[in-house]
Order: sequence, then C-alpha cells, then structure tokens
Amino acid sequence: MLPKLYEYELGKAADILVNELFKLKEDETFVITADTESDSRVVDATARAAFAAGAKPMVVWTPSPLGVGKAADPMLPQKALTAVLKEADAWAEFNNQWLLYSTPYDIAVQENPQLRHMCLVGMNVDMMIRCIGRVDYPTLKELEEKLAEKTRKAKKVRMTTPAGEDVSFENDSNHPVNCELGYADTPGSHMMSGQVAWTPKLETINGIIVFDGSVVPPLGLLKQPIHLHIEKGVIVKVEGGSQAAEYEAWMKSFNHPRMNALAHVCYGFNPGAKLTGDILEDERVWGCTEWGIGNIGAILLPPNGIPAPSHSDGICLNTSVWLDGTLIIDKGQIIDPELKSLAQKLGKS
Repeated sequence: MLPKLYEYELGKAADILVNELFKLKEDETFVITADTESDSRVVDATARAAFAAGAKPMVVWTPSPLGVGKAADPMLPQKALTAVLKEADAWAEFNNQWLLYSTPYDIAVQENPQLRHMCLVGMNVDMMIRCIGRVDYPTLKELEEKLAEKTRKAKKVRMTTPAGEDVSFENDSNHPVNCELGYADTPGSHMMSGQVAWTPKLETINGIIVFDGSVVPPLGLLKQPIHLHIEKGVIVKVEGGSQAAEYEAWMKSFNHPRMNALAHVCYGFNPGAKLTGDILEDERVWGCTEWGIGNIGAILLPPNGIPAPSHSDGICLNTSVWLDGTLIIDKGQIIDPELKSLAQKLGKS
C-alpha cells in the first residue's frame, strides 16, 4: 500500500497554523526549530506557508539530544540557539526532544518578552492534519474556557479511572488555570489546542495515579499500567511491571527532589487526538487527564515556576472528574449539560 501523502491537507493545516493561529505579519522573523527526529514534511510545509505570508522563516535543525528540557542542555548549541530565539518574533518548536524548559528556552522567554512561542513537539503530518487542520477552533475554545472556569471555581477535585486511579486534591485560587486554545498570536508560550492545565496545591495531592496510556520521557506507549502512590504531592511508591521499574529508575537517576514530585494536571479534549506515543497528541486524547512530574514552568506557577532537571508527562485514560462533589466527566465522557452540547458539536457524544 502506498504511504499517505496528504500534501493538500498538510498545506491547509500549515496555512491555518501560520495565518490563523500565529497570525504572522509581513517581515516578521519566524524561527522553526527541529531535531533529527522531527518530521521534515511538517517543517517544510510550515516554512513555505510562512514565506507565502510575507514573513521571514528561519529553520534551525539540531542533532537530537538524549533528554528534554534542561537535560538537553549539554547537547545543544546553547549560545547560538539562544541568540537566534532572542531575536525572533515567533517560534514554532517541532523538536521531538523538546526545548521547552531548556536553558535557551528560559532565557529567550525572559529576555524576549514579545516572543510568540508554540510548543508542537514531535509533530507529524497525520497529527497536524487531525489536530490542527480539522479543528473547529471557536467551539473548542468555548468548551475549554467553560471547563476552565468551572475548574477554577472548584475548591476540591477528585479523579478516578477504570484502571484504578483515585486521587484527590485542592485548588489554589492564585494558580492560573490555562486553556491551551492553539493560538500563538500573543507574547508567551502556547500549546496545541485541546488542553486545560493547572498546578493544584501540591501538598494536598493524595491517592493513587495510574498511567495507562503513555509516559514521555522515557517510555512512550505503555504495555501495562504504572501505579503511583502519592502523599502530599510526592511519589512515595511505584508499582507495575518492567516499565514501572524503568520509570522509577529514570526519576531517581536525576538525584533531585523535584523529579519524584508532581508538577501539574491537565484535561485532554482535542477531538482529533488519538493515543500514539507522541506526548503532544496523547495528552489531548478526548477524556484523558495528564499529570506532569518534575519542572514547573512559570506559565503554570508564576512568576518563576519551580525548576528541576527535567520533566515527564503521563496519561490517564477515560478519567472521571468530580468538582466539589459534582461529577462532570464520567469515564472520559462529558456529562455536564452545558459542556455536553459543545462536545456534541465537536462530534463527541
């Protein structure tokens, strides 16, 4: 069978990214970063669309680091990369081994306050078409903002999954609840659409979190669930098979207290996302939740976040969510009446 080319669909998705989401202007410097694991078709299509829009695209390819965030620092051309990003108007990050939370990223966002950054790590042709090119952005925006507002008002949250998760925590009204709407038309860091993210009161997180989708880094798709026992926001016990043991060893390898501590939680609601092992897409699978471990960015915990050597994200599928005792999501399906009508408009019952 011939491979799917999707040239027309990819072109449309790249045009949406450049013109609708970034709103690139004529003569703006648009930096596209990628590593040797990135999809060159996505990179080239985006650069073409930016050039056609009158912007000045600059593509930066680097070897793939053996880690992400600050763990990638030793393998990056830090000074040169930082210098480029400090002078950019907009930045699309297609690196598979992401630069988010790396030293060049931290310096760029601090010293270039006008930079518009979108984290699209590991983007491939199929994902770009499904999760960017075929999204009803106005409806998804409305759903995310209403869900974020309900979450922001909740003092106590409980989450369970069919795989055995049962975790509860309290929210901090001073912590932002961020909607990742897919737009990068304002300064700061932005993510692909379909996610609502926040950092709870870390010391109030207690229970069991079960990753049964994927964990990146270091594992990818999971063959069996990983059970994390949480006390006051810290992982005190890891249970499961060989992947659980590998994950525990990876966290311990940093010899840093934040690398076994929770960072954030997210809802996933992109109607085109599916579980693939690519964390950018996995954490937007409809009805999942995602927990981050390690570094906390300033976007989630202003003004400076909490630094750590690296960051890992794990997926919990088919999550049920209670806000102050009211069930709003049941095994991954939205049941809140106000939100359900928007989900149906997006093709999700």
